[in-house]
Amino acid sequence: MRNYFLAACAAALFIIGCGAPEGSETTTADDWAVAQETPSGASEPDADGFVWQTEQFADLKLIRYQVPGFDQLNERQQALVYCLNQAGLSGRDIMYDQNNRYNLRVRHLLESIYTGFEGDRTTNGWVRFETYLKRIWFSNGIHHHYSNMKIQPEFSEGFFDELLAATSQSVTDEVRAVIFNPEVEAKKVEQDGTKGLVENSAVNFYGPDVTTDEAVAFYESLVDGSTRTPVEYSLNSRLVRNAAGEIEEQTYKIGGLYSEAIEQIVFWLNQAAQYAENDKQAAALRNLIAYYETGDLVKWQLYNINWVQDTEGDVDYINGFIEVYNDPLGYTGSYETVVQIKDFDASERMKVLMDNAQWFEDNMPFLPEHKKDEVVGITYNVVNVAGEAGDASPSTPIGVNLPNSNWIRVIHGSKSVSLGNIVQAYDQAGGGGMLSEFAHDEQEVAMAEKHSSLAGKLHTAMHEVIGHASGKLEEGIGEPKQTIKEYSSTLEEGRADLVALYFMLDEKMVELGLMESLETGRAEYDSYIRNGMMLQLRRLELGANIEEAHMRNRAWISHWCFERSAEAGIIEKVVRDGNTYFDVKDYEALRGLFGDLLQEVQRIKSQGDYDAAKALVEGYGVKADPAIHQEVLDRSEKLGIAPYGGFINPEMEAVYVEEGVIAEVNVTFPDNFTEQMLRYSKAYGFLPLNNEYVSN
Repeated sequence: MRNYFLAACAAALFIIGCGAPEGSETTTADDWAVAQETPSGASEPDADGFVWQTEQFADLKLIRYQVPGFDQLNERQQALVYCLNQAGLSGRDIMYDQNNRYNLRVRHLLESIYTGFEGDRTTNGWVRFETYLKRIWFSNGIHHHYSNMKIQPEFSEGFFDELLAATSQSVTDEVRAVIFNPEVEAKKVEQDGTKGLVENSAVNFYGPDVTTDEAVAFYESLVDGSTRTPVEYSLNSRLVRNAAGEIEEQTYKIGGLYSEAIEQIVFWLNQAAQYAENDKQAAALRNLIAYYETGDLVKWQLYNINWVQDTEGDVDYINGFIEVYNDPLGYTGSYETVVQIKDFDASERMKVLMDNAQWFEDNMPFLPEHKKDEVVGITYNVVNVAGEAGDASPSTPIGVNLPNSNWIRVIHGSKSVSLGNIVQAYDQAGGGGMLSEFAHDEQEVAMAEKHSSLAGKLHTAMHEVIGHASGKLEEGIGEPKQTIKEYSSTLEEGRADLVALYFMLDEKMVELGLMESLETGRAEYDSYIRNGMMLQLRRLELGANIEEAHMRNRAWISHWCFERSAEAGIIEKVVRDGNTYFDVKDYEALRGLFGDLLQEVQRIKSQGDYDAAKALVEGYGVKADPAIHQEVLDRSEKLGIAPYGGFINPEMEAVYVEEGVIAEVNVTFPDNFTEQMLRYSKAYGFLPLNNEYVSN
């Protein structure tokens, strides 16, 4: 489970892409006109000469991050980091294919044009082509990484044909339609159950002829209601119709789907195992390898138990098919990896959360029967990322809590991490202006400037460490993906947010030394309501529904509380000089509303109340007020700041003293996103371009 960075990402609005641009059918004169020179979007070097933000295009900005502590690792630890990072990058193309079955074909075609074109690269058409390709790299495919809508090219189809001719490339009618027809593969993940979740999702977790009803029936047939330790059913498979017309799984494993990439992942995990810091880490890696070799989800369980218990090393990692946000039914995990180094100083400061986890559980506003009797095995660390791939790159979370299996969390515990150097890089890249534009008054601005950095970090920590690890299901209630179904992801993220918000205004936080005063919590309340009611709408095209799970949860929390605060004036809507603001008047009363909603959300999860989950999300978290939305777009546009940020990874080079033995690892920090993406495609392009017909 993840927490995404939002507060510091401000925004000019750019069209995310639903309709074809005017004149796309034929070559336009504008495509061949010389493009006007535009600023790169790079930030000024800091005091040490490091440029944090390298460029800005469309609605995106590219940022670099440093890796504090890498030089302090010994040779074996550096080698471990290198091997784990190589394993992660080896599976990069899996994410592309998971996102859509045409992605690898489209990317390969566009990259071939990009590297082979020897014509004029100063035209509008070329600039638009390059931007389209970079957006696909950023999103790991043809759909926007946040909105799920297909990215439409802004160059004409005729211009594209001339690029094809100039580079001796060809394209099938099928792939041409995928690129240019807005109705083909239109949306990666459909969230509206009335439209057919599977049928209308372009994500490649289901064969194109598999229906929602068939998928649900298949998954229900797998569930063993008698076990208290269920596997994460279908976490690592695609559901297809076989030659006999039956629904079956194509498992991600060696010898199965994505075998070519998984073989490379396993090779590097085996290399990593020889540099393991301790026996627990080695055992975890061995079970992860066995899982990839067999596809056996029991081995995935064993790996997660080993991984949770491995808390002594300085190096850690996330690797596998993990988060299910991209599956409209919430079963199949997207491939991702993060390689990380412990930040000892920052982790020690936050150790207090782990030590007091039981106090927080005991003082939750949950119904008594929904509280854990004993909280076990919560581990929280601030880490510095050394490398990312798949679903974690280029766009990355800032906090993670794993594993996602409820019973493992209850019995064995969980690990929570805050990605410290990622947060630092976001902060360094900056993007001010949004606060002063949307804050109600100077007092709110001043409080945010003083407290928002700590408030954001504490929210992330509470969300991951306490929030996701809290509460329990009632006896006999299935996993949320089975009971709450398509609403399980946004309900869980909202539940974790509510835990953080509820305790951010508790004197216990001051008593524990986590904040100097409750002003920090009040600053977070202001920020959350400001974001949920207004700011996050800058990420949406006018008229679009809110689709992404985290955006939905911020919307339904904020709007639910605003509706119930109206009579008492807890949150006041203020219109001044034609601009709208939301001003929190009574922070303690708002905390009470957060607590009431948290109790209800935990009840929904604990009892598997699908109807209540649907009513909450659909009633408060999907639709945007069109007048407010337009206002947010208009006020944001003038600021010229991209709403989304992602990262260029460091590059690692291993120095071998003999075959298979690494002596040292050199790390550099490239500043060219295009060059890194092209290198990745060449070095880690292990999959065939079409994986439709792979069987177990």
